[in-house]
Amino acid sequence: MILGVSLVAYFAAVLARSEDGWDVSETELDDVETLADLADLARDSAQDDDSVLIFIEQEDAWFAIVRVDGEDDPRIFVSDGAAAARSSYGSVLTDELVDQAGESEFGDLDHLLDEDEEAEDQDDEDADARGGVPVGPLGDAHLLVEFGLAGDELLALSGEGAVPGDALEEIAEALGCGEVLEAVR
Repeated sequence: MILGVSLVAYFAAVLARSEDGWDVSETELDDVETLADLADLARDSAQDDDSVLIFIEQEDAWFAIVRVDGEDDPRIFVSDGAAAARSSYGSVLTDELVDQAGESEFGDLDHLLDEDEEAEDQDDEDADARGGVPVGPLGDAHLLVEFGLAGDELLALSGEGAVPGDALEEIAEALGCGEVLEAVR
């Protein structure tokens, strides 16, 4: 069984770094049950030990980027942890991020949100109800720095009012593969 039955539409693409830039292909996540499965999917697309990115977007609710460099552990960024945690594919990523960080680190994530105190209190209550997954960006915002996209730029594309599909297009443009990604969407 795949991560659960999901009636929510998603888009997933593998971006494999090569000497000539990026090779982009749409992919299915049907056989992905764990982060290790996702990393294997990325490594299967790698040329030598070059970087591979996996873009995942679910119905303009959230997006994720998983970066795999050779045999290194995958690096993960999720635009909205709480939204992703409610989806079968996203929960694989958020569960891993929660496990990596440990529950104690989620007590002080208010710096990721630009909301007033009342909204923060509601977010804390909502996070408790979702098992500690915070609302807003989660993971390694610096995973694309070497490719020309600073962490604060990635966070800005994940902010309130951001549209995940548009954000992935902007990220692809910054990486130099916007047209190729658009062709597989």
